Amino acid sequence: MDLTYLLDHISEAWLLTIGGLIVGIVFGAFAQQSRFCLRAASLEFARGTPSERLPVWLLAFSSALIGTQILIQLGEVQAHEARQLASPQSLSGAVLGGLMFGAGMVLARGCASRLLVLSATGNLRALLSGLVFAVVAQASLRGSLKPLREWFAGIWTTSDIGSNDLTALLGLTFNVAVVFAVFWFLAGLVFAWRSRVPVWQLVAAAGAGLAIPLAWWFTSSMAGQAFDPVQVEGVTFTGPSADTLMLVLSPPGDVLDFDTGLVPGVFLGSFLAAFLTRELLLQGFEGGKSMARYMTGATLMGFGGMLAGGCAVGAGITGASIFALTAWITLTAIWFSAAVTDRALSGYNASRNLPAGPVGNNP
Repeated sequence: MDLTYLLDHISEAWLLTIGGLIVGIVFGAFAQQSRFCLRAASLEFARGTPSERLPVWLLAFSSALIGTQILIQLGEVQAHEARQLASPQSLSGAVLGGLMFGAGMVLARGCASRLLVLSATGNLRALLSGLVFAVVAQASLRGSLKPLREWFAGIWTTSDIGSNDLTALLGLTFNVAVVFAVFWFLAGLVFAWRSRVPVWQLVAAAGAGLAIPLAWWFTSSMAGQAFDPVQVEGVTFTGPSADTLMLVLSPPGDVLDFDTGLVPGVFLGSFLAAFLTRELLLQGFEGGKSMARYMTGATLMGFGGMLAGGCAVGAGITGASIFALTAWITLTAIWFSAAVTDRALSGYNASRNLPAGPVGNNP
């Protein structure tokens, strides 16, 4: 992507922010329309009741992998410059953080990206949970929880095994990686056919997934043409949520970059999609116990996401799309923890004759 004309007329910081905003709008709009949600997909899988959420997640996931791998093969994305591959990552953080995040997203009834998407549609539960998530993420990144995060992260790192590049560790070729991704894409289509998922929802799921290679492509282009150093990155929400929170609280003039445009973009994209389809609806908490559950879940996700180096999207799709080992470990831990937490909550509810928690996406 030749950005010379834009760089001549727009400052690098503002161009990065605008790029993040556009990518965020694309992801937010398609995620809202597709009902993209890892929590719902993992619970459908764990309960053995695959419906529309599992194929939606599979199509978004596989579309991100296919698009990213093709761009890497074409030389349009320099994946080796991404943080996940360019520096040592925490294996212990991937395991522990993933377990915490998975439990947290079940308690909060949505992962970080889903809470952001839902908050734009008028869901006040998701909005407050998202704010708690951002505060805890910031405390884990630079605040009082930073020492604890660093201690957990330092237990076991990829420097102990030599690399975080799964393709290098396993000797995977481009063809193998694409065939692997196509397999899950076809699996998503099969599940979608069995569940009679509307075609538009499947298109929207693929659109949400393709926002990830779009982000890789844009930041790689900026890194190759901008004067100042630019981090090659995809879509993630843990760090950007914390940075956006601090940008709002800090004096004007703080540094703008891709991340600070991403979060507002997702909110705007989701809002516009919900507005155009008349899906805006104010929703609140049902009681104190419900609120405590959401806050606990958001706290676990904030610390767990920062410890793991990414959220359900940042690690589970963005990191996985470049085959970062820690991202796959985090994704596996999230799925496992979500299933265990759901089973524990189901047993708790059954012992008190309460209905089982919903799988749906409106927390």
